[in-house]
Amino acid sequence: MAASERIPDPRSAEFAPYAGRWVAWLSGRVVAQGGTPRQTLQAAKAARHKENPAIFFIPMMNTFEFPPLLKSLRAALPADIEIYLVGGTVRDILLGCLSHDYDFVLPGDALGVARSLANTIGGAYYPLDAERGTARIVFTDEDGERTLLDFAALRGDTLEADLGARDFTINALALDLHQPDALLDPFGGAADLRSKVLRACSSTSLKADPLRVLRAIRMAAAYNLHIEPETRQQMRAAISMLDQVSPERIRDELFRIFETPRLATSIRALDLLGALEVVLPEMAALKNLAQSAPHTLDAWNHTLETARQLSRLLHVFGPAHDSEASGNLSLGLAVIRLGRYREQITKYLQHELSTGRSVLGLLFAASLYHDIGKPRSQQQEENSGRIRFLEHEQVGAEMVAERASGLHLSNAEIMWLRAVVLQHMRPTWLANQLSSDALPSRRAIYRFFRAAGESGPGVVLLSLADLLATYGPGIPPERWRRQLDVARAILEAWWENYAEQVNPPALINGNDLMQEFQLVPGPRIGEILDQIKEAQAMGEINTRERAIKFAADILSHE
Repeated sequence: MAASERIPDPRSAEFAPYAGRWVAWLSGRVVAQGGTPRQTLQAAKAARHKENPAIFFIPMMNTFEFPPLLKSLRAALPADIEIYLVGGTVRDILLGCLSHDYDFVLPGDALGVARSLANTIGGAYYPLDAERGTARIVFTDEDGERTLLDFAALRGDTLEADLGARDFTINALALDLHQPDALLDPFGGAADLRSKVLRACSSTSLKADPLRVLRAIRMAAAYNLHIEPETRQQMRAAISMLDQVSPERIRDELFRIFETPRLATSIRALDLLGALEVVLPEMAALKNLAQSAPHTLDAWNHTLETARQLSRLLHVFGPAHDSEASGNLSLGLAVIRLGRYREQITKYLQHELSTGRSVLGLLFAASLYHDIGKPRSQQQEENSGRIRFLEHEQVGAEMVAERASGLHLSNAEIMWLRAVVLQHMRPTWLANQLSSDALPSRRAIYRFFRAAGESGPGVVLLSLADLLATYGPGIPPERWRRQLDVARAILEAWWENYAEQVNPPALINGNDLMQEFQLVPGPRIGEILDQIKEAQAMGEINTRERAIKFAADILSHE
């Protein structure tokens, strides 16, 4: 190209078709394009090998907005250090999503660079894997919000090789921190993101890591993407290798699926691919399992509808008021009755029983398994032909505990899931036993939490979604109002009257009973203490002296 040739403004209209790409400019026209400068130069040289085109980036319509922390990181970087922001972080920036998890790659000493940057910006440094050259900086702001910055050495000789080893094109994106306005996109991920397409980076992407089958389903649901046919074929071929993936990795990917708003869609997609029978095999027995009125769906579709209704309920109970509630009578009434607990519900669902897995994910797992015991407990009455599932909740509780154990969940998570499935019918039983204006007694609420424990609010939320899924759009308004009133009474006890109705402070202990009444150690001591606590919850006992008298009355009748 002649030295005097003018390079036009990259933002001019003639370059609009190349937005987000690098172009080669020669003799007044674009002669090649690509996702990186090197890729573009190679394409240009293939046709015009003796000439040297100008290579520049055509900006996208939306600009990349870096958060302040990344701007500080850029300022702290020496000019001679090559470092790239990569992967899903860049995808989220393109989508305008806020992130607190950033991934960087660089050639050379990733641990040394991370340690130096941590000292400069004031973050905590943690080496993750010295052998593979990975490290983390944890930065905590004034509000206690944590941001994770992960650094890794390049996998492969070049950035393009590193990106090519990733799963899908929308995750094979990079930004040079020294030139953050220019996207590096060798596999066309930005175009796929705009076109709502999920595409594997290579023909071996799924075979290289079969867990990507689950990840593809999750990402397609989360970003409303269409999985392109070739990638779908790869997924089918990789399903047979899923059993080679560790239970921990399958568990973590499943919980990411559980926390997406379109869980029911994801489960259907896993089923159609044939992957569901590998990761959640018990669910297949729910298909075509008929249910009697008031159920309007078979057990399989009822389960998926329960997950969908749960998602809708939690959406309107989110941190901000949602206008959807005002357009739906059932959801609107739920907000009127329970909206006062919006903040408490949000915090409850965000709580982690095990690091990285929230109560939200556990609750959706419970929604998929709440009726899992029905196939094994199905009975049909001879005279009426009515189908019953007696004690299906007990059967289901053991089944979900077994599956949770197989996925290597913690003991606390297994107990939580087991309790939710075991007790999921209890709020409905309470509502059915009450007259139109009655509320559960303090005794009933105390006994509910004695059985459900910390999972109690989760049981309440699941029971509401279960009822909506049972009746469908034709749910009787009075039936729904009564269920909401029971839910409100239970949640009020938990969040407003915990020390009075749920877990009153101990007035006496086992030693007191043994010394006062010359009793020997044994289970009867615990039974008496529990009866005393129940009487406290009823408001009948509030002093140590009355507790001892209550115990004396119990023993005098034996």
